[in-house]
Amino acid sequence: GVVAGITPFNFPGMIPMWMFGVAIAVGNTFILKPSERDPSLPVRLAELMMEAGAPAGVLNVVHGDKTAVDAILTHPLIHAVSFVGSSDIAHYVYQTGAANHKRVQAMGGAKNHGIVLPDADMDQVVKDLAGAAFGSAGERCMALPVVVPVGAKAADTLRERMIAEMQTLRVGVSTDAGAHYGPVVTAQHKARVEGWIDKGVAEGAELVVDGRGFSLQGHENGYFIGPSLFDHVTPEMEAYKEEIFGPVLQIVRAETFEQALALPSQHQYGNGVAIFTQNGRAARDFAARVNVGMVGINVPIPVPVAYHTFGGWKRSAFGDINQHGMEGVRFWTKTKTVTARWPDSALEHADSAFVIPTMG
Repeated sequence: GVVAGITPFNFPGMIPMWMFGVAIAVGNTFILKPSERDPSLPVRLAELMMEAGAPAGVLNVVHGDKTAVDAILTHPLIHAVSFVGSSDIAHYVYQTGAANHKRVQAMGGAKNHGIVLPDADMDQVVKDLAGAAFGSAGERCMALPVVVPVGAKAADTLRERMIAEMQTLRVGVSTDAGAHYGPVVTAQHKARVEGWIDKGVAEGAELVVDGRGFSLQGHENGYFIGPSLFDHVTPEMEAYKEEIFGPVLQIVRAETFEQALALPSQHQYGNGVAIFTQNGRAARDFAARVNVGMVGINVPIPVPVAYHTFGGWKRSAFGDINQHGMEGVRFWTKTKTVTARWPDSALEHADSAFVIPTMG
């Protein structure tokens, strides 16, 4: 039937295609409500679908804010809704859609952790962390904003190497091929990220590298934030508990493997987690026990490939079916079970109507 997707600003191409590709393939028509912050790419996707031969009305793009969202969530002819965004809005979408008899999957925020065991290849860890924490200016739900080195020696080594690596990062405009990342999405979001840096300092974390006040020559009014690094962050801090969604990396030190395992497991978010180690037994134990939906072993951004599925746990996802892959097929279809028989009246028993059908 008619289904819908409500998508965020940070992946205006990939996430809509996660949704409508599978939904249309299994026989639905699709309404896409993209972020009002960058609506042009979703419009172009619909144009390309029509240029490729899709009939008008198969993929539809509707723009708007909460009014448009509520119209989708309450319309009686829209049967399923997929959402990606912040956790508070994801919860609202899930509750409202379910109250209006819709199937809903609503993916929320994240605070992904990277666990670094003492035997990890520290050179590779530092390179992986730089990309995972600061790539896309940290504006992705699979960023790695928290690193948990196990043991003081690993923590001190990681800290010094991260400082050196961060000095090599280049912040620039999106057309600069040499830039590692660009601006954040709006002036308001820049102020929000810098506010979380202020909060971390106020709560007692050590700000080792300060990205506030960064200015790019020729683009002084741009929404740029330099890479920031905190050390001695603790689980009690609000700056640790909440998603910052910016180029900020926090070091939370752990003394033991069990302490490191507990941090992502007990966090309110459970989207992704990574462990860096050369110990296969430790990696298997961690992957089996950690209370997080997607796990990377020496993989800093554990986004599954397309024929698997994407989905977190806890406040990172509302609903019980993941995005794309075979779970996507399941989400965008309904199960119908048909039980049939072709009776021969001469062989039927008089009481057969009172018996549950069997294979006999």
